[in-house]
Amino acid sequence: MAHIHRTPHRRAVLAALVLAAALPLQGCIEAAVVGGVAATGVLVGTDRRTADAQLGDERISWTASSRIGDRYKDEVHVNVASYNYVVLLTGEVASAQQKTEIERIVQDIQAVKSVVNELQEAGQSSMAARGIDSYLTGRVKSSFVTAKKFQANHVKVVTEAGVVYLLGLVSREEGDDATEIARGTSGVSKVVRVFEYPSQAPK
Repeated sequence: MAHIHRTPHRRAVLAALVLAAALPLQGCIEAAVVGGVAATGVLVGTDRRTADAQLGDERISWTASSRIGDRYKDEVHVNVASYNYVVLLTGEVASAQQKTEIERIVQDIQAVKSVVNELQEAGQSSMAARGIDSYLTGRVKSSFVTAKKFQANHVKVVTEAGVVYLLGLVSREEGDDATEIARGTSGVSKVVRVFEYPSQAPK
């Protein structure tokens, strides 16, 4: 497993730049539907990713959004969330062909390890619906803090159409706790885990 080492200089670079990528952590990636959360950032100082991985994720997200926008303009609604080089795609597209092509666009970006394609063939969601998703994300994150079972910013939360996606470098216990908390949040219809479990217990 890659050793996380940070210096004041690294944190300054991270805050200022959006580029580069690094060797990913070794471990297994799980994308599993478990039944009842939207997207928030993390605090650099306590992020379990290396500083280079954080920069790489920012670069991947920006590049993917830019390429998808150039190709499809307003034809699709796609949200891109990258965490430790694993990319989650959510939103709505008009056809299965678009869904497949968008996944290929993202997979071709340098350093992307894998793509979890949760795009739905449906009409684009309304601004009101997206607002509700943002509200649910906030509620789930707040519940993480209140529960005090793990450090809340170790789990990234993305919500789409009432479905909560959880990403992060976590232990099995942390993943289970986060899942149960999210499932118990009113308004959440389902939880999908996109966790990575490092070969060594995360710190």
